[in-house]
Amino acid sequence: MLEKLNNNERLSDEDCYKLYDLDLHTLGFYANKIRQKLHSNKVYFNCNRHINPTNMCVDSCAFCAFSANKFNPNPYHLTHEEIMQIVDNTVKNGTKEIHIVSAHNKKGGWQWYFEIFKKIKDKYPQIHIKAMTAAEINFIAKTYFNGDFNAVIDKMLEYKVDSMPGGGAEIFNEEIRNKLCKDKVKSDEWLHIHGLWHKKGKKSNATMLFGHIEKQEHRIEHMLRIRKQQDISGGFNAFIPLLWQKDNSFLKNLAPLGSVEILKTIAIARIILDNVANIKAYWATLGLNLAMVAQEYGANDLDGTIEKESIQSAGGAASKNGLSLNDFVENIKSSNLRAIERDSLYNEIKEY
Repeated sequence: MLEKLNNNERLSDEDCYKLYDLDLHTLGFYANKIRQKLHSNKVYFNCNRHINPTNMCVDSCAFCAFSANKFNPNPYHLTHEEIMQIVDNTVKNGTKEIHIVSAHNKKGGWQWYFEIFKKIKDKYPQIHIKAMTAAEINFIAKTYFNGDFNAVIDKMLEYKVDSMPGGGAEIFNEEIRNKLCKDKVKSDEWLHIHGLWHKKGKKSNATMLFGHIEKQEHRIEHMLRIRKQQDISGGFNAFIPLLWQKDNSFLKNLAPLGSVEILKTIAIARIILDNVANIKAYWATLGLNLAMVAQEYGANDLDGTIEKESIQSAGGAASKNGLSLNDFVENIKSSNLRAIERDSLYNEIKEY
């Protein structure tokens, strides 16, 4: 396995399941070698605004602290006018991407989901709209379109969605999913939906929720399935390992992962996913300090300014009010790395 890594050869599935046996520094060495070859010492981020229009959800996922339930008894459902007011305010601050992820809510029908995208685009054609997770597409398809994923994707294109986020992936192991989110999109459906989106010439992200009841082998299985899908459809911009936030969920008495295990997971993602250009250390789940350390263990992206974040902060993350542009630039430069503002498709806008 080490010989393959030294020769920049793809690891077999069997090899990948042994990666956690390596120590952190060995994994970090090879992950950083790959990162340097792809990106040198650049660290990417963008100026984006997360909007979560509703937390009223027909599903009840065990890991989730965002949806309205007994731990979060504050349901809300924004009107289009309220959403547009948020967009108006954030565009004034230089935001270039609107990232919209909702719970699975039947109030307002499919039109409530889609019409807001066109309203944003009509008023601000320069704004990139990243919206509709595979879990949302699955919910809308099965609720309103007789299970036709293509029909929903066609609506996304009609209503001016530019790219898809990677949410809803969780862990691609059905035994674990049955314990976490049995009524949600299945793993093969998630991959199929992204493949359909990629066939339209569009890009998306892929995520993995880790640090709960999954084991190391489940994370490897998940990454290998992403790698296989990328070989087929080629549309994943980035892979984002999302660290589970333990507060206010239905999962109890689980010890948080230590930083060594987290950094190993990010490094392994960089090593396995040789066909995905970018590995994101999502500061909203890791915290900015650990996300910066992860830039030397295979990651090359921090996500963005976010401005307001509701999903991870509901689980205990210190990400509710986002970060300023200056926070990103100063942390990156003080780490002797290059601060690169990018757009949503990883075109470079500016180096600070």
